[in-house]
Amino acid sequence: MEQQSESGRGRVAVVTGGAMGIGADVAERLARSGYHAVLSDINRGAADETVGKLRAQGLCASAVVMDVGNPDSIAEGFAAIARDAGRCDVLVNCAGIATMLPFIDYPLDVFLKTMQVNVTGTLLCAQHAARMMRPNGWGRIVNIASVAGMRAVGTGRTAYGTSKGAVIALTRQMAVELCDYGITANAVSPGPVDTPMTKALHSAQFREEYSRAIPLKRYGKTSEIAAAVCYLASDDAAYVNGVVLPVDGGFLSWGAGAI
Repeated sequence: MEQQSESGRGRVAVVTGGAMGIGADVAERLARSGYHAVLSDINRGAADETVGKLRAQGLCASAVVMDVGNPDSIAEGFAAIARDAGRCDVLVNCAGIATMLPFIDYPLDVFLKTMQVNVTGTLLCAQHAARMMRPNGWGRIVNIASVAGMRAVGTGRTAYGTSKGAVIALTRQMAVELCDYGITANAVSPGPVDTPMTKALHSAQFREEYSRAIPLKRYGKTSEIAAAVCYLASDDAAYVNGVVLPVDGGFLSWGAGAI
């Protein structure tokens, strides 16, 4: 078992979409670093289950219900965090949705919902978190983007790819505006990762083709994305600001092998 460090002792880390997938692994790593990990998720049952597993390992964790597609729910969630935890030092925006449909027939309501969750939700969570970080003069915001926000990845990603491109631009804007308060903002752009979302959306044929376009010839692990996120959330990353870090097995670098 990975040893617990003390780097986050006394600090609070909020992870949206923290009940499963990348968010759950990020929350566990941060908790092992001494943070009180607050798992924010729309699925209370799944969040409570993950918190229970962390507490069983002697880690500090709690759950808060939050729908990042709903501004009122975000405000209520952060109010609960302020009341119960008293602070927010790290925010990791993992929550997101994706619907794969052809561009020419992409429904407007699905496009707007994706932007509301993936972009507006990231914006609002970051605003609430930054207001809590500012009095302490220290904070880390890490947004989960995607390689789909840096180049087109197959078909069907009209909303998802656009939203993740917007998250990247939003991250850079946060970086230049929040650094005066001691807050850095960075993004991680995963390539294909084995998560409940990709297992539902990626067909066997797409998975095979995608894997061939990656120099490492495989999908990533949630733990590998979490490791990059937790570096950017650490004291060691104090001079890293406005960076978009691809964690993709070399996919973006290998133009000749692209799908």
